[in-house]
Amino acid sequence: MKDIGVLVIHGIGSQGKERPSDTAELKYSDKLYKRVRKELGGPQASRVAWREVFWSDILQARQSNYLKAIKRRTRYDFVRRFVLCNLSDAAAYRITPTDDADDTYQRIHERVDETLSDLDNDVKDGAPLIILAHSMGGHIMSNHIYDRGKSDPSDYPAFQRFKTMAALVTFGCNIPLFMFSYDPDDIFPIDFPGTDLPDRLKFKTWWQNYYDKDDVLGYPLRDIGPRYEQMVRDGALKDIPIDSGGLFTSWNPASHNAYWRDDDLYKPIAKLIAKVLR
Repeated sequence: MKDIGVLVIHGIGSQGKERPSDTAELKYSDKLYKRVRKELGGPQASRVAWREVFWSDILQARQSNYLKAIKRRTRYDFVRRFVLCNLSDAAAYRITPTDDADDTYQRIHERVDETLSDLDNDVKDGAPLIILAHSMGGHIMSNHIYDRGKSDPSDYPAFQRFKTMAALVTFGCNIPLFMFSYDPDDIFPIDFPGTDLPDRLKFKTWWQNYYDKDDVLGYPLRDIGPRYEQMVRDGALKDIPIDSGGLFTSWNPASHNAYWRDDDLYKPIAKLIAKVLR
């Protein structure tokens, strides 16, 4: 049994059509995992359970079929695919009002539940949890933590109710894009859920949000509303600008998918995991 669980979730855009049969099979976070593992060193890395939430296949086939259908009537290029896949993921992620509707929201959150359960089986009782959420994955996990907080405590064990969550790391986060339906004064961020942790693991800054200034799909969170701003003032939330990507990606929208292998992200994540392990 491992000493710490790391749950990783991707965001908008294609991660491939095939969902891995095992949540421990790394499909999109493998480069990040390898870099973090190397930074930690073998003995520490061996104490970490790392699993992925994979949900892009829920929408991928529909998006690909539509792009093929319009190919002769439009220019079929990277930009069109980038826009369609990213925007339609965000548009499809909502609670639908009727039982017979295709409830993408519920299907995505079932994938989160599955990964959480698998991770719970990997770790010792009371093990801390770290969440790494890219792009819309930050919004999904914020909703999941909120929804789980309203559930009957007897329905899920403490780990799966985030009662031992030590940290939430978002990168390329687009929570602000989902908030414009509300007045800023009516927006409430999630509270720190890790109340079962020992005091030494209740960090003042439990939410780190990394963003690239050139990433049009990743944003700072402070300015969403006064309660987010208060979180920053209290030190619970920290917006951290980084330069994601390399020579050909760091200055344009491609930076949105470059966080996974960037020094400015994997080194702080490795440092955070080492801090929790200590």
